[in-house]
Amino acid sequence: MRLRNKPWAHDEINKEPTIVIANPEQQKGNWNNIFGNNNPIHIEVGTGKGQFLTKMGQAHPHINYIGVEKYTSVIITAMERVRDDNISNVKFLNKDVMNLVDYFEKGELDQVFINFTDPWPKARHEKRRLTHEGFLKLYESLLKPHGEIHFKTDNQDLFEYSLHSFSKYGMILNNVSLDLHKSNMVANIMTEYEEKFSAKGMRIYRCEAVYR
Repeated sequence: MRLRNKPWAHDEINKEPTIVIANPEQQKGNWNNIFGNNNPIHIEVGTGKGQFLTKMGQAHPHINYIGVEKYTSVIITAMERVRDDNISNVKFLNKDVMNLVDYFEKGELDQVFINFTDPWPKARHEKRRLTHEGFLKLYESLLKPHGEIHFKTDNQDLFEYSLHSFSKYGMILNNVSLDLHKSNMVANIMTEYEEKFSAKGMRIYRCEAVYR
């Protein structure tokens, strides 16, 4: 996917430091102070334009959400959504997922969402997949015991790879769906990509993986 360059995005983001946290490494271990409560913290890695997370924040006001997105030209839209709808329990980091340990303390998170991530189909790029063992270790180091990963994708190969990766890591798989929109799941909040793909009749794959 080619992203449009938005040279003005950095300046706009800097105007909203309470939404896009400028120096997240300074908040490590203290995110509940940022939100002003002790509610659970859920993060989305690769949050994109923020539709999923903003709607989750509105639907679940007693959960704190943090979206991590490295592309400034994309996260600006997510920031605008939170600002315009005055959503207080959603924050963003304009950072790379690779550096999560710099921003969160061990056991500070409750849940991780991975939605429609780049499948990185070539074998030489396997370690870049967000469900690779290396990333599973990263998430585990930040999640509370028995923390969860909720994963959605339109890519069957990535889904099969991820199921194997979760299982090999020793995680428990729950609510595995090979066609989410034809399942009996209720209250499913869609991402932008999910709306686009499902409108074309494409299958959406979903599962929940729990650390033992």
